[in-house]
Amino acid sequence: MYPVYQPFGTEKKCKEVPLTFPPQFQDQHPGLEYIMVPRPISENPDYLGSGKLQDKVAIITGGDSGIGRAVAYAFAKEGADVVIPYLCEHEDALETKARVEEIGRSCLLIPGDLQKEEMSAEVVKRTMEQFGKIDTLVNNHGVQYVQRSIMEITSKQLEKTFRTNIFAFFYMTKAVLPHLLPGSTIINTTSITAYEGHKDLIDYSATKGAILTFTRSLSLSLVDKGIRVNGIAPGPIWTPLTVSSFSAEEVKTFGSYTPETPMKRAGQPFEIATGFVFLASGDSSYMSGQVLHPNGGSITGS
Repeated sequence: MYPVYQPFGTEKKCKEVPLTFPPQFQDQHPGLEYIMVPRPISENPDYLGSGKLQDKVAIITGGDSGIGRAVAYAFAKEGADVVIPYLCEHEDALETKARVEEIGRSCLLIPGDLQKEEMSAEVVKRTMEQFGKIDTLVNNHGVQYVQRSIMEITSKQLEKTFRTNIFAFFYMTKAVLPHLLPGSTIINTTSITAYEGHKDLIDYSATKGAILTFTRSLSLSLVDKGIRVNGIAPGPIWTPLTVSSFSAEEVKTFGSYTPETPMKRAGQPFEIATGFVFLASGDSSYMSGQVLHPNGGSITGS
């Protein structure tokens, strides 16, 4: 049994959070949550919500699992309906939809490849048909491929990483923008690697740096329209992306190394979801072009 601790909740509700993980690897990328051991913790049972996003509509790309799933649950608890574009992880997506509906909100699933610009247009079209508005866009999906040298990064991999991780953010933003009103928000998921780099994730880190600058530039572009743009830069988080990227041996110590992660453990998706709630809600009304850093205690650049 891997070591665990209990960081939240009452004695009745608390869950054990893993400090380390059993070795495992998935050959399907970006991975499937329902076969992970242990499953990521997507929901804090003590988090009830207080109507911060009541009757809002949010598009959360990659919301079928991992960070996106946790954000969908937190948004639903705050009163939002959610739209989840995802690639092909249907079982994970259906599980997320069922929980959102159990919370009492609507969830629209839209499978497809966001590398293609026309997919973003389809997502927005279907969202408007069902809900009639869009209040928040969360650009969250991504891929990463471990390579030990830049010499191993093929042009095909480079293009796929950039098309998935940053081109699609542009496409989604362009598609939703005509429907966003003053007070709307855009939240982009970047990464600690945008600030610190990663020797085995050179192309991924480059896209996350691009997302950081995209967030800052877009915020300046849209501030006069009353639309706020912010980002979140997670550290190591236990998601399907982890087990479909790193070797089984590396998974055993994921997030527990130092000094990169002072807390000596990977984070769980629920631990960063409320950051997205903050940036989507009026609580962050005086923030734009900023990035939050839920990363286990690492000190990064601004």
